[in-house]
Amino acid sequence: MKNGLKALAMSPIGIVLLGVLLFVPAGTFNYWQAWVFIAVFTLATVLPTLYFARTNPAALQRRMHGGPIAEARTVQKFIIIGAFLGLFAMMALSAYDHRVGWLKVPTAVCLIGDVLVVAGLSIGMLVIRQNSYAAATVRVEADQKLASRGLYKLVRHPMYAGNLILMLGIPLALGSYWGLLLIIPSLLVLVFRILDEEKLLSQELAGYREYKQRVHYRLVPYVW
Repeated sequence: MKNGLKALAMSPIGIVLLGVLLFVPAGTFNYWQAWVFIAVFTLATVLPTLYFARTNPAALQRRMHGGPIAEARTVQKFIIIGAFLGLFAMMALSAYDHRVGWLKVPTAVCLIGDVLVVAGLSIGMLVIRQNSYAAATVRVEADQKLASRGLYKLVRHPMYAGNLILMLGIPLALGSYWGLLLIIPSLLVLVFRILDEEKLLSQELAGYREYKQRVHYRLVPYVW
């Protein structure tokens, strides 16, 4: 349970950071889309954290140990920095869109965005259940086994597929169409991360080369 408490202790910091990223660019607290997004994001993160703290603390530890400093590969340090900047910029631009009112987003679309946020985060948690070695950093452990069941039958990187759904949901949940534009650079960063990660996996993870022959798509079925 220790890892779960450690993760939960960080959640107020995360909530404050989300508040700064959203309400400062929006210039107001009268922004219901941001309040709903923060609540949805927090619940969809905290509840699975409690679950994995009880059922698989080792997997939770792997997910908590992330960020640029934790990455062993230099290229991944820069990729993670780019990913964070892209995500922060997406939220800030979406919030600024709320301030200036460039385009009106219907309430139903905002709620669909919240559903996509939950779906993206839920896919990530399902991936951890199917592959407890799904760490937040690019690495291969000494006793790591190849994951090829469940979502890994559809794409080679289902965690990143969940990230893509999350990125689609965030601007919509925040009531912005313009924020969707930043999916393009964020997607490019994700592609670079996948390509570099696959180099490592092909070299160090037993059976990964054969797995690539069975599962042809990295991120989106029938696309790439």
